[in-house]
Parts: sequence; C-alpha cells; structure tokens
Amino acid sequence: MYSTQVSRRVRATPAAVYRALLDPRAVARWRVPDGMSGHVHAFEAREGGRFRVSLTYDGQQGEGKSGAHTDTYHGHFARLVPDELVIEVIEFETEDAALHGTMTMTTSLTAVDGGTDVVVAHEGIPDVVPREDNETGTRMALDHLARLVEGAGGE
Repeated sequence: MYSTQVSRRVRATPAAVYRALLDPRAVARWRVPDGMSGHVHAFEAREGGRFRVSLTYDGQQGEGKSGAHTDTYHGHFARLVPDELVIEVIEFETEDAALHGTMTMTTSLTAVDGGTDVVVAHEGIPDVVPREDNETGTRMALDHLARLVEGAGGE
C-alpha cells in the first residue's frame, strides 16, 4: 500500500469548494477522470454518513476494478469540518483480493488570496493500482472541480 498527495489552486472560496465536495450531483460531475462518467448511488453528507459511487469508462477502452468497465466504491465520511476538511474512508467493491482493504482520502481546503488551495491525500492505496494512474486521475478530477466551482462564480 502507498500514499499520494495532489494539490490544485482554484479561484473560488473554501465554502464553494466544500459545497461541491458534499453535493452528490456535483460529485457525479467532477470526481471523475477524463474518459469516465460518474454515478452516485447513495450519499449522506454528514459525519458517519455513507456513500456509494461508480465511475464508468465512456468507451470499451478501460478495465474496471468492480466490473468490465466500472470502478465502484463505497465508504463513509469520517470527519467533516465546514469549509476546511473532508475525510472519507473508502473501499473498492471487487472480487480481486489485491484491491481489498480501506483507503482514506483527506481533502483539505486552505483560503489563499484569490481562492482556495485544495489538497487531496490518499492513504492505503493498494499496490496494484499504479501510482501514476491515481495521481493523474486525481489531477483530472481536481481540474473538473475547479471548472465547476469557478464557473459557479466562486462564491
């Protein structure tokens, strides 16, 4: 298992970014790498609240962890600090024993002049998930998040 960290500055307030982190409609739009679409099955945006999300490759090119072309994960919100922090505990839904186990994703928001620094740290990623794939997918998702919150006026 390994850990990664990816950051991105967005031109929006921490409050606007935090709302996008806890809005299931927004999550389905931004928390996807390029070439995939998202579907939120369940989403309880509160500490201890559960969620379940699927990311599906748009074409036949990608191999999924949960199905032929889909990655499905579920988990819960371990900690929520409004406008500052979201900690999620996540587990892939898969038959592949190499992908079993929980991961922690911590998203930290820091107000800076002109926007927010968003840092996403993953801990406990299974070794069979290529580090580069995780980091690239996270960067793509943060780019989508930036476009979403910046396009909403950043407030």
